[in-house]
Amino acid sequence: MIGSQNSPYRLLEPADSAIPLVCDSPHSGTEYPADFCHVVPRAQLRGGEDTHVDQLWRAAPSVGATLLLANFPRTYIDLNRTANDIDPLLLDGDWPEPLSPSEKSRLGYGLIWRKLNAATVIYDRQLSVNEVQQRIQNYYRPYHAALAQAIENSMQRFGGVWHLNLHSMPNNAYERLQIKNNPHPLADFVLGDRDGTTCEPEFMNLIEQYLRTLGYTVARNDPYKGMQLIAQIGQPNKNRHSLQVEIRRPIYMNEASREPNANFQTVQNDITQLLKKIAEYLSERSSPTLQQTHQVKNE
Repeated sequence: MIGSQNSPYRLLEPADSAIPLVCDSPHSGTEYPADFCHVVPRAQLRGGEDTHVDQLWRAAPSVGATLLLANFPRTYIDLNRTANDIDPLLLDGDWPEPLSPSEKSRLGYGLIWRKLNAATVIYDRQLSVNEVQQRIQNYYRPYHAALAQAIENSMQRFGGVWHLNLHSMPNNAYERLQIKNNPHPLADFVLGDRDGTTCEPEFMNLIEQYLRTLGYTVARNDPYKGMQLIAQIGQPNKNRHSLQVEIRRPIYMNEASREPNANFQTVQNDITQLLKKIAEYLSERSSPTLQQTHQVKNE
């Protein structure tokens, strides 16, 4: 394992024969930096965590995958945003470069979160430009560099990479996203490939169909399509496939206490079996013959 308690991330290498699967959990960190200086009670702030997602997918290295885990919380700095997705209203001075705040920033959930929800602000002041720059330098960039290296290692070794960006979602996701009059309940799993642009359909189909055989409800790109990480990594025409996986929190934990519920072990075991299914699929896709075929197709 690379990284430790004082590192911004942990990187778990494959424990057995490696496969071209890289998994990352950018939002499950629970180590709150001393300079966070939030005014929201910690218990309430934890509502922004993808708590226990790292544990749900902990079997990834045992099937040959690389697993990257953030140690810090997303409310401190959100790894699944671009580095310029900053609300100027958050800052007490001028940013030295052009900013590009997204709709997420408007809602208060940009690179640096301003809010937990529409009514709850995180800070009682604006942040200094230097504060935000330090978070980018010390937390955001090291994590992204580690993920980029893991992706590149897979490309060099196997001629391709399949990436899973791992998350969980609150039960009131539609409300938080200000989506009104939704005609159906939130699915147990939401698979996002930015409307078919970041991942081969066969990989998406494999995961969706297997989860359905286990009795889970599954949706595609509703309400989460995927953000910065899969947009950056997923280039199917280059044999780079990236898929975001969201798990509805109440199926594995108590959202109020953040504690695992009675179904946690079942969900964890199901995900382990899913990882084994993925490993079988990728072992075939990454064989020398298929690598050569892919290389010829792209020359």
